[in-house]
Amino acid sequence: MKLGLHIADFTWPGGAPRLGPQLAEVAAAADEAGFDRISVMDHLWQIGVLGPPEHEMLEAYTVLGFLAAHTRRAKLHTLVTGVTYRDPGLLAKAVTTLDVLSGGRAMLGIGAAWNAEESEGLGLFFPPTAERFERLEETLQICLRMFRGEEEAYEGRHYRLGRLLNSPQPLSRPHPPILIGGGGEKKTLRLVARYADACNLFAGPEIERKLEVLRQHCETEGRDYDDIEKTALVQLDPGEKGEKVDEIIATLTHLAGLGVTVGHGMVAGVQDLGKIETLRTQVMPAVEAL
Repeated sequence: MKLGLHIADFTWPGGAPRLGPQLAEVAAAADEAGFDRISVMDHLWQIGVLGPPEHEMLEAYTVLGFLAAHTRRAKLHTLVTGVTYRDPGLLAKAVTTLDVLSGGRAMLGIGAAWNAEESEGLGLFFPPTAERFERLEETLQICLRMFRGEEEAYEGRHYRLGRLLNSPQPLSRPHPPILIGGGGEKKTLRLVARYADACNLFAGPEIERKLEVLRQHCETEGRDYDDIEKTALVQLDPGEKGEKVDEIIATLTHLAGLGVTVGHGMVAGVQDLGKIETLRTQVMPAVEAL
């Protein structure tokens, strides 16, 4: 079992003037501690479960480029990019750029998007759900072709690209891993089975059933279920004095038994680097053999 750090809250002490230096410190500490990956949300406003929209939020791919400069090992990705926020050619180029500049550490985290209020507020394109899923599948097709160096024109229902030129090519082979976030059983998990290298699910009581649905989609698609990396969103905050360490270990142990190999989550007050150290010394040794 590996750990991933998800940074989704930028309302930190000191405000905007301190965000850059503090974020650099957090990323470097997580990287040195051995976190397998670091992710950020792809939102422009804070989401309701974490705070009001007025709270600080940073644009995802700018942040990932910043993190690349302050880390050496951890994989970097969004959790996850809303498909309607960027046209697929631009998205493939952004992920490729991140992969090249990070030395081959980029992943493409992607989903169908959901925040209608944010999109309406900032004038972003936000079609109905069915169309967003159609666009998600076409975007996956386009990104895979661009990552593989296929330049032929693409003609889809929603996207038409005249030449899929992507130079330079990503360093990751065969391409930057694709992670699809979400547990929708009819569409999302089918797309995981068809296109993705990894999935991300909530670590709740439904995860076992979601994984079984994914297995069924893999059988239908002729895909080896074991080839897909299973990641789960978990609570990784160890508490002020490490009082939640045992709970974290128990959760990760349960998930490992289901085949999940990456526990990925937020740490409240992550700018307190002592919490990262607690995870390094008390959680990682207990779960690395799971």
